[in-house]
Amino acid sequence: MNRKIYLYFLTATLLFNISGNCRVLEVGKDKAFHSISQALDLAGNGDSIFVYPGLYKERELIIRKTIYLKGINYPVIDGENKYGVFIIQANNVVLDGFKVQHSGRSEITDIAGIMLESCHGVSITNNILDDTNFGIYSQHASNCFIKNNRITAYGKNEVQSGNGIHAWRSDSLYIIGNTITGHRDGLYFEFVTNSLIWRNISHKNVRYGIHFMFSHHDTYISNVFEQNESGVAVMYTNHIKMFNNFFLDNWGAAAYGILLKDITDSDISGNHFTKNTTALHMEGCSRINLYKNIFINNGWAVKIQASCDNIDFTKNNFIGNTFDIGTNGSLVLNTFNGNYWDKYEGYDINKDGVGDVPYHPVSMYSMIIESNAAALMLFRSLIVTLLDKSEKVLPGITPENLKDNTPQMKPWPL
Repeated sequence: MNRKIYLYFLTATLLFNISGNCRVLEVGKDKAFHSISQALDLAGNGDSIFVYPGLYKERELIIRKTIYLKGINYPVIDGENKYGVFIIQANNVVLDGFKVQHSGRSEITDIAGIMLESCHGVSITNNILDDTNFGIYSQHASNCFIKNNRITAYGKNEVQSGNGIHAWRSDSLYIIGNTITGHRDGLYFEFVTNSLIWRNISHKNVRYGIHFMFSHHDTYISNVFEQNESGVAVMYTNHIKMFNNFFLDNWGAAAYGILLKDITDSDISGNHFTKNTTALHMEGCSRINLYKNIFINNGWAVKIQASCDNIDFTKNNFIGNTFDIGTNGSLVLNTFNGNYWDKYEGYDINKDGVGDVPYHPVSMYSMIIESNAAALMLFRSLIVTLLDKSEKVLPGITPENLKDNTPQMKPWPL
């Protein structure tokens, strides 16, 4: 037995901590079992199943026992474009090191490469999912780890593809270090609570990099959402934390770095918004702290609708954006203080690093575009420059109260 296999055996023993009762069942061409289903039938709680390299055309492998299921050098489990592959219905299962490919598709039932059903303590790690409908699907699961998986699909439209990681009515999930591409939504959460989403890369998906609704008290840290057709959408949710994420290159007529709709009591900090059509779009949001974020080279840095209130923008950097702030009304119930704006033309006589005159980040031209999109054709024309200059002298259209009273003269070192 080589050193690598020995370490797998040792890990299995430590994971289940069963004295004298833990068996190891081996599956492979020259092993005691030639199919995974045979080994699953004979395995008991606490046993380990080691699957050696090869192609296994097995359907709907239902796991109803607490086992450690380990793939050696990525054995391939093929759903033959007809079936789901792994269905986990037991607690404390470990599924590690498989390549799962070609699941079936259905418009009636949700078919996935790996399905978690009403279980807790499950660990899905180090797997490759290729050309599956849904990649990893969690329903009524809790305290589960989904970590370091590579999930790839080839969907051309929303109808032909499921989501990379799909979670429904689940709690305390730990979704860490996964790479997802080509699905409808990279990550989709509905009624998912108290969960951590950390260091995932979700890029080039058909719709959203991440899409979640009614999912409260979740934390999103150091994820990358890049080149997704519609960016990211967060809806009908409260008490979320989004720290140090990257929203990059999400371009299109309806694309956002992130869309926030009816979000309350949340903190958004340390995020990078770069080269998005609209970096941050907010509707019906309340009591959100946005601080120490970077908005750079976006079309619109922020669009904040008049339906938002008690939004606090502090210590953010706005650099190289076509428009910094856009809004659709004159009523302002939000604060913008202590931000850096590269378009600020004020002065700092006392040299304290704070501009001596307030900055109004909403231009007259941006207000005109908000009500008449065709006016965008005039972009960079002389008339636009004259409009904005005249608005600064005789303000009348832009919201008077939407201003930064303490604009910074230099960018924050974020």
